[in-house]
Amino acid sequence: MLRKLLFILPSAIFLGVMAFSLWGLLSDRDPSAVPSNLIDKPVPAFDLPGVEGLETPGLSSALLADGKVKVINVFASWCVPCRAEHPVIEKLAKEHGVTVYGLNYKDKPEDARLWLAELGNPYARIGADRKGRTAIDFGVSGVPETYLIDGEGVIRYQYIGPIVPLDLEEKILPILEEIGG
Repeated sequence: MLRKLLFILPSAIFLGVMAFSLWGLLSDRDPSAVPSNLIDKPVPAFDLPGVEGLETPGLSSALLADGKVKVINVFASWCVPCRAEHPVIEKLAKEHGVTVYGLNYKDKPEDARLWLAELGNPYARIGADRKGRTAIDFGVSGVPETYLIDGEGVIRYQYIGPIVPLDLEEKILPILEEIGG
């Protein structure tokens, strides 16, 4: 009996793993989509100073319920995907006239300043989240992440990962239009 069990148990585990893998590959689920508990809820309360040595002012939740749609982009100078995404964030702010706020995540002020000096600063305000507490309150799972906020300060959409030009045109801009942007 023990011999049979030693033969059947590994085979059953293998078949279970294979079935689960096949289900994941064939399903319509988007593996990058992580549902946020904060969608359709007010942004968490926070008050962050600006990046030390940068003229761009800090950021607080009190500024977000001003009747205007805006975007919060979580970024860091040490984040390679953030660098790749940066031209899209600049396009969103400059060409589409969207107010973009930055949440600088666990970054050294001097590194953030150099990064923005090199790549450009599309942010109307930047909150320096040196310890990452505000990002945790937002439910950030990694950088970059982007949040679309309606005029009442309510999170309407969360985009995980770097925004590419196609997603800007097909996902972000239509949602901003829908929520009043």
